[in-house]
Amino acid sequence: MAKTRIIVGLSGASGIIYGIRLLEAARELGVETDLIMTETAAEMIEIETSLSPEQVAATATRVHQSNDFTSSLASGSFSHQGMVVIPASMKTVAGIACGFADNLLLRAADVALKEHRPLVVVPRETPLSMIHLRNMLTLAQAGAVILPASPGFYHQPVDIQGLVDHVVGKVLDVLSIEHHLYRKWREEDGK
Repeated sequence: MAKTRIIVGLSGASGIIYGIRLLEAARELGVETDLIMTETAAEMIEIETSLSPEQVAATATRVHQSNDFTSSLASGSFSHQGMVVIPASMKTVAGIACGFADNLLLRAADVALKEHRPLVVVPRETPLSMIHLRNMLTLAQAGAVILPASPGFYHQPVDIQGLVDHVVGKVLDVLSIEHHLYRKWREEDGK
């Protein structure tokens, strides 16, 4: 039986904690991860967390350099259950929407779309301009799932980790990966 394998793309948006938590949760669940981290994502790790880019990379199963177009991730023959761009900067959203694959993250997302594999894009920007909305609409029309980093509160989170886990859990839901990161709506009621 093949292992579950996902591609995780970290771009340079604020909210890098979402991508880090996805990598941690995948590891906890036995899901293999192929990580692509842009240079700006590495900077955001240092700005927004107490971790180093190397520590974050160590949570992935495999790491691919963002400028390596010879990576297996650049080919449609690479088998995976989906790709997640988390967080997705508006530059990255625009690049995917326009097919401007000038780095491996953008190329892997382009390949996911052309091969009809799940692509989950977690935009982290507010407010959104008409250009941002049009780019996300283009991605949705091409088959991507747009999953804003907008946590719910019905599970009564008590800390930031609870908010982050809700968004990461929603990403795993889209990829049909079982988890227990948050209590689902009315789960305890059996309704």
